[in-house]
Amino acid sequence: MGSWMLYGANGYTAGLILERALKAGHQPVLAGRNAESINALGAQYNLPVRTFPLDAPETVRSALQNIDTVLHCAGPYSATAAPMIEGCLAVGANYLDITGELDVFAHAHAQHQRAVDKNIVIMPGTGFDVVPTDCLASMLKAELPDATELVLAFEAGGGPSQGTAKTAVEGLGKGGRIRRDGKLERVPLAYKTRTFDRDGDARFAMTIPWGDVYTSFVSTGIPNVEVYMGVPPATAERVRRLNWVRWLLGIGPVQNYLKSKVRSGGPGDDKRANTDTVVWGEVRNAAGQEVKKQLRTPNGYDLTAESALKILEAVRAKQPAGGFYTPSKLLGKDFVLSLSGCRLV
Repeated sequence: MGSWMLYGANGYTAGLILERALKAGHQPVLAGRNAESINALGAQYNLPVRTFPLDAPETVRSALQNIDTVLHCAGPYSATAAPMIEGCLAVGANYLDITGELDVFAHAHAQHQRAVDKNIVIMPGTGFDVVPTDCLASMLKAELPDATELVLAFEAGGGPSQGTAKTAVEGLGKGGRIRRDGKLERVPLAYKTRTFDRDGDARFAMTIPWGDVYTSFVSTGIPNVEVYMGVPPATAERVRRLNWVRWLLGIGPVQNYLKSKVRSGGPGDDKRANTDTVVWGEVRNAAGQEVKKQLRTPNGYDLTAESALKILEAVRAKQPAGGFYTPSKLLGKDFVLSLSGCRLV
C-alpha cells in the first residue's frame, strides 16, 4: 500500500481533517496549488509535500505516483474534480472528495465502468455533503421499499467556509434542480418552499440543487426527489428575485465579483461546537403511505472531518471492488449513526 494524499491541504475543511488524521496517527502527503502555503504546512507537521496545479494531465499523473488514495479538498469542484479523477484513473488511486456539487456527482458516476476496470473507488461527497442525507434516504427506503417520492431537508448552523460560499455563488447561474420520474430537471431558484417541524416549531425551507438530487437515486432508486435547506423567508424571497437576472449571474466577470466578496476562513471552534444540524427525510409511495425520520448531527464541518477520514480509512483497509459509490452504498445506511453526535430523534 502506498501513501494517501490530502489535496487542498491548506483549506479550511482540509485543516480540520488533517487535525483528526494526525491524532489518529496518519502521515498523509500534503498537496495543493499554493507552494508557499503547502510547504509551510509540511514544515509545520514534518510531512511530505507535493505542489502541483490540475491543468496539466501529465503533471497530475506524475504527482500521484505511489499514492493509493486521494482525499480531494480543493474546490470549486466543478473545475478541479474532473482532472483529479482523471489522474486517479491513470495511476490507479482511489478518489474521494467532500463536494456537494450535483454536476460533479454526475460526472463521477459517468466514470463508474472505468473505475471498475481500474479497480478503484470513486466517491465524491464524503462529508456533510452528502453523508447524513444519503444515509437517511436509504433508511427511509428500507422502511418503505416501494417509495416513489423522497424529500430531504436540513437546517445547519455555523456558517459556510470560503470554498462552500464560492461553490454557492457558482450555482446561482445554473438554477435549481429536482428529480422527476427518474430524470434530473432544471427549475427556478427557490422553486418551492415549505416548513419542517423542529422541536415543535415550524422551520421554513426552500429547495436547493443539493447533491442528493443526484445521489439519492443511485442509492435508493426513488424517482422523485426534492432537497430543501432551512432559511429565513426573506432569504427565499431574495433568491427568487434572482431568477429574473439568472442569466447574468453565470457570466465570468459577475462570478468573479461575487466571489471576491466571499470572506476567507470558516466558523471558529466555539461556533462549530455550539451549533448543530437537523436533517429531515420523508418518503411516500403511490398508495399515499408515508414514513418520516429526523436526524441530529454536529456542525457540518466537524461531521465532514470525521466522516471523510473514516471513509478514507475504510476504503484503504477494505479495498472494495472498483466503481462509483455513495456513502450508504459503500458503508451501509447506518454509517452516519457511527459518527460522533449523530442520532435519530
